[in-house]
Amino acid sequence: MDILVLIKQVPGTNKVEVDEKTGVLKRDGVDSKMNPYDLYALETALRIKQNKGGKISVLSMGPPQAESIIKEAYMMGADDGALLSDRKFAGADVLATSYTLSQGIKKIGKADLIICGKQTTDGDTAQVGPEIAEFLGIPHVANVRKIIEIKEKSIVVEMDMPETVEIVDIKFPCLITVEKDIFQPRLPSYKKKLETKDREIKVFSLKDFDDKNEKKYGLNGSPTQVERIFPPSVNNDKEIWQGNSDELTEKLYKKLKDLKFIQ
Repeated sequence: MDILVLIKQVPGTNKVEVDEKTGVLKRDGVDSKMNPYDLYALETALRIKQNKGGKISVLSMGPPQAESIIKEAYMMGADDGALLSDRKFAGADVLATSYTLSQGIKKIGKADLIICGKQTTDGDTAQVGPEIAEFLGIPHVANVRKIIEIKEKSIVVEMDMPETVEIVDIKFPCLITVEKDIFQPRLPSYKKKLETKDREIKVFSLKDFDDKNEKKYGLNGSPTQVERIFPPSVNNDKEIWQGNSDELTEKLYKKLKDLKFIQ
């Protein structure tokens, strides 16, 4: 079985500046890490390989420094990886991102099973996985919390819906997005780090795709228009009160009333 896991490099801190003109995060010089939700997707793939055999590939889209998370995936047990990196991909919304990744998947070869994390911590849309499946024309299931059975031609999964739990038998090739509690991710292995330190990471740009129309990628291919985006304001104001319980209760009541939390 060929398994493909989609991973993304996200900021490792919430103190990230925003380009007010484009609404895009300024990622240069910011400490980054693998998207936490993608760790669960990678662990799911590793468990499947452990039980059923196969090959695990990882694919990411981002600047050259995103190779670090592919190396981390190697340290966890992935077999090979590729990075989609081109300035023409920058500033993509979910639609352009999904299309770019779908073109990357076509370039490296379609997998039997594509696994994504539920969402990313820097976007929180939870839309990229299903949109990729639509571009590829394959079935998909989101919010998977359990792998029940892997058959020769399909996979049976348990889906966590808002008010129900559903069991779905979905045929290969397909895409699933997994919840964060499906498996506990393993730690990277120092032994595998040494074994894979020279392993190749394929890098593809727009010129490597079948569809080279620049209007479908990055800001040009993003129909979502950000009206305004800004980092949250930080309020470190504090007060220290002294007094007995009756006095402190009265002060707290007046404060809450002044702030209009109570009437």
